[in-house]
Amino acid sequence: MTSEDTVYTISPRQGLIRPAEQCPSPNQDERPDGSDPELIIIHGISLPPGEFGGPYVVQLFTNCLDWDAHPYFAEIRGLRVSAHLFIRRDGSLMQFVPFNRRAWHAGASCHRGRRDCNDFSIGIELEGEDETPYTDSQYEVLIKAIDALQVAYASLCARRIAGHCDVSPDRKSDPGPAFDWLRLYDGLSINTEKP
Repeated sequence: MTSEDTVYTISPRQGLIRPAEQCPSPNQDERPDGSDPELIIIHGISLPPGEFGGPYVVQLFTNCLDWDAHPYFAEIRGLRVSAHLFIRRDGSLMQFVPFNRRAWHAGASCHRGRRDCNDFSIGIELEGEDETPYTDSQYEVLIKAIDALQVAYASLCARRIAGHCDVSPDRKSDPGPAFDWLRLYDGLSINTEKP
């Protein structure tokens, strides 16, 4: 089966997407009100910045990063973060946090006047950086994952999708100008609402 043939399914009760490699992160907790997610936040990440394909993002999300392995890591030493999903450059999909739990991805954030976006959002990290185009495989997997999320969670029927730059504009710029929002919107099965 090729990635084009892959069908993504989600069990809302378990909060897991199949097929995805499961790699549980300790950086998660209960959503404050136990409600289903209402927002999808797209991120871009590379560790060290501009380097792709290494183990460091996974190690960061699982609290296993050797802070002395690269000079840049001194700047983020002790950071405890996670995301629900991570999509590598080759399109491989990893899940760190079930969708029905809170991942620690947005930090200080606000969407449409509502603060603390981690409480009500799903964080999807794309391996990349602001100025480097994301890959065809990443868009393909991202679109299929969002389609599956919108089918699984009625609370996402508003089809709200934002960038990290939209919810934390004073701190963050990802997924950056290299991210093709129109390609994402055009690819989704269900029409979307812009942030």
